[in-house]
Amino acid sequence: MAVAFDEMNGLGEDLRPAYQELSRWLKETPPDALEYRRQEAELLFRRIGITFAVYGDTEAQERLIPFDVIPRIMSANEWTLLEKGLKQRVLALNMFLKDIYHGRDILRANVIPEDLIFQNPVFRPEMNGQDVPHDIYVHIAGIDIIRTDPDNFIVLEDNARTPSGVSYMLENREIMMRLFPDLFARHRVAPVERYPDELLSALRSVAPHSASAEPTVALMTPGVYNSAYYEHSFLADKLGIELVEGRDLIVKNDEVFMRTTEGLKRVDVIYRRVDDDFLDPLTFRPDSALGVPGLMSAYAAGNITLANAVGTGIADDKAIYSYMPDIVKFYLSEEPILKNVQTWRCREAQDLSYVLDNLADLVVKEVHGSGGYGMLIGPAATKATIEAFRDKLKREPEGFIAQPTLALSTCPTCTDKGLAPRHVDLRPFVLTGSRQTTIVPGGLTRVALKEGSLVVNSSQGGGTKDTWILSE
Repeated sequence: MAVAFDEMNGLGEDLRPAYQELSRWLKETPPDALEYRRQEAELLFRRIGITFAVYGDTEAQERLIPFDVIPRIMSANEWTLLEKGLKQRVLALNMFLKDIYHGRDILRANVIPEDLIFQNPVFRPEMNGQDVPHDIYVHIAGIDIIRTDPDNFIVLEDNARTPSGVSYMLENREIMMRLFPDLFARHRVAPVERYPDELLSALRSVAPHSASAEPTVALMTPGVYNSAYYEHSFLADKLGIELVEGRDLIVKNDEVFMRTTEGLKRVDVIYRRVDDDFLDPLTFRPDSALGVPGLMSAYAAGNITLANAVGTGIADDKAIYSYMPDIVKFYLSEEPILKNVQTWRCREAQDLSYVLDNLADLVVKEVHGSGGYGMLIGPAATKATIEAFRDKLKREPEGFIAQPTLALSTCPTCTDKGLAPRHVDLRPFVLTGSRQTTIVPGGLTRVALKEGSLVVNSSQGGGTKDTWILSE
């Protein structure tokens, strides 16, 4: 694996301009003072109760996501380029989703193989021919970005269903402002606090035409046992909207109402954090106790907006991801601003052959996998693990893609042995309403805390950092 590009020191020992002030501050700050504030940050997170559940971990059902107090910093120019690329990509994703559920021009043009869509378990035939308000399918996108050099941002994956993590972005900033006012005073950092207002504005803007002038928005959660429940309650509170479960909602005459102490109240937009399968037991899984019977008929009648739309899972399938450069060119007639990671589709015989011959050097992922589960990092795997994966690939090649093991960029991070570089990625949150697409400057930086590790997912022991975009 190549030497990692360090965002503070570049590829050599040259301090990059965005980090000059931070470098000066670190030299002036005694290590014990930094350690004291690091412990204080942990205490604040515990007090606020920001946790997430780890499935399959009997030791610690609720874990604190480790927070690193050294911010990740980007210049205004870098952000301008990234923002432009993100807007382009999400626009193409929305056009792709509208097309595959309507005219299917992209399939007729043979850009993507038909079976990759129609035999895909996350393709929703129920959405065929169904219009969604303002043709927006992905209202909230979380696009995972990595860097391997100073000049390019690369998309690692697209999260178009129910991307999570924005509560950490907001809490990280609040805690940094409280604990490091002196460091903030030395920088002009673009604010992230307006995210809840922008989200609410985007959600209201996509209300059905039959909605009132002040549309009612609710956030639908699977309930307290969901791993991201903290975030659901946090966002509902910040947006000033009701947090509801399926049992709080009822459908009458193809309209959705929520039960309140003053009787039934119509709901126009549901920001849903419940997967498609569980939304409506009359349409999807009949055993779902999390959904609302009849919700899909109200949706088909055009009386409710679901954000994100039903059927968006096809856009964050990792085999579809490999076609994203072609998707951008097809719909927008533009070159993609953001690159993709080179990807081998194991469903194709030639690619599979290459992957099987090079498993020890590659990262292999499930096409529907998330959270860092079910993947192989060849260079870090034992021979036995590689052989077990080889058998899996031969049995079910269409379930996997492979990519080179990239040296993700690093940022200075607090460790037991002092400051050291650790690998990072970035998840900016892209909001699309009927009038505009907005991106709060920054996003959630995730950091692999184990030395040498490339896995930044919180479920796999990763932590988070505050992301500073410097204003001009």
